Amino acid sequence: MNYWPLLGVAVVVAGFALRRNPVLVVVAAGLVSGFAAGKSVGDILALLGTSFVSNRALLLFALTLPVIGVLERAGLREHARAWIESLRGLTLARLLIAYLGLRQVLSMLGLTNVAGHAQTVRPLLAPMSEAAAEKRHGALDHAERQRVRALAAATDNVGLFFGEDVFVALGGVLLIQGFYAQHGIELTPLHIALWALPTAIAAFLIHGVRIVAFQRRMQRAVRAPAEAADAAD
Repeated sequence: MNYWPLLGVAVVVAGFALRRNPVLVVVAAGLVSGFAAGKSVGDILALLGTSFVSNRALLLFALTLPVIGVLERAGLREHARAWIESLRGLTLARLLIAYLGLRQVLSMLGLTNVAGHAQTVRPLLAPMSEAAAEKRHGALDHAERQRVRALAAATDNVGLFFGEDVFVALGGVLLIQGFYAQHGIELTPLHIALWALPTAIAAFLIHGVRIVAFQRRMQRAVRAPAEAADAAD
């Protein structure tokens, strides 16, 4: 067996360790592996071109980060915080529970890529959650701010994970169907999706309770110093 093509892996590791341009590192690794495998320059270029064309849909996700970066530079996070501060009746629990329900419903319809950590949580949901928490509990310290951000990210995870299995055409549902078929249990994707629905409802209720409990802990943490000061007076 020829192990020389694995030199491309070493090129990738070394390039990222030296913090070089990722595109150049990947292309260089491809060239090294290609030459080590005995490929000609034409064959390597043809392989790179074929891989680029067959995976061009991935560029849509690659464009997400620079687009969000431009929006954040234009004040997206600040506008999101200001909008939340203008809504008097909105609390952290109401915001996250509403997002959880929306995320689950969209995932049940197969729209799993409509929201997510990169395109929704970091630029929108996290600053909106911080603004909602500060509106009721005052300025947050660093640790509390990180907990609010983590809860916002967890809400997105729960909504996606327990909502997507209700969509019959999802790869995970087909994987479950294939697993049971190997063990002699025949299930249709519709049956799997219907059985996933009670789990999604239970996940919504359980995580909703966790969000409310988190908000109440924040309220107690804010009241404790005030009550201690009143007792001292």
